[in-house]
Amino acid sequence: MFSNYLIGLREGLEASLVVCILIAYLVKTGRREALKPIWTGIAIAVALALGFGFALEFGSQELTFQAQEALGGSLSILAVGLVTWMVFWMRRTARHLKSELHGRLDAALAMGTGALVATAFLAVGREGLETALFVWASVHAASDGTPRPLIGVALGIATAVLLGWLFYRGALRINLAKFFTWTGGMLVVVAAGVLAYGVHDLQEAGWVPGLTNLAFDISDTIPPDSWYGTLLKGVLNFQPDPTVVQLTVWLLYLVPVLTLFLLPSRVPVRTAGTAAGAAK
Repeated sequence: MFSNYLIGLREGLEASLVVCILIAYLVKTGRREALKPIWTGIAIAVALALGFGFALEFGSQELTFQAQEALGGSLSILAVGLVTWMVFWMRRTARHLKSELHGRLDAALAMGTGALVATAFLAVGREGLETALFVWASVHAASDGTPRPLIGVALGIATAVLLGWLFYRGALRINLAKFFTWTGGMLVVVAAGVLAYGVHDLQEAGWVPGLTNLAFDISDTIPPDSWYGTLLKGVLNFQPDPTVVQLTVWLLYLVPVLTLFLLPSRVPVRTAGTAAGAAK
């Protein structure tokens, strides 16, 4: 549940900051008449993300077992690729996000209502689609037959919306650079588990060999249905009996990616000492 909460919080907060920057800029410059098309674009982006998530969930149920495993494994790997790109992108470009969005908004204001809707849709839609895909993959990887993974995601998104509102109101001040560094590092760990789960799906689909070649099996020590086994699976997507291929892929992803991510950035990332400053 914690890993899904983290995904909802991290992804939701990025989208919330984008919305805060767009809305605060229009309010500050006295162009409130442009708020309606901005909110329209945001609503369309949210609806598209939800529709994409529902299509992934219910569309896959009509497939055969092998097809479901192949689709789930492929989408899990795609989701890991997207979230890896996202955490590095945010780490590199966070200091330019405000000015970049302001530039797009000025150009859209000059072009008219349709351009404003498109600007808001594109700014939020990319985050929404990435979130829907990664949430779907992570929920399936951490699924324990209960609604807890989805509850975790919902709570994370709700927290992100609340934080975004507090940022906009200037009532909350945190170091966003450190926040995105810590949550980004934790997301890399979660992504490693999702990647290993995706590889296991492909093994069950017959696309990747080695399904019966286990690296180890500590199911007797850490039963999957125990409270601590459930906790480890929910937080780290831990599996007590991974295959050799799963473990190899997990290590080959986690060690270099986490090391690169935590290395000091050559370009200093803007320390968003005030959340209000990030929005305004």
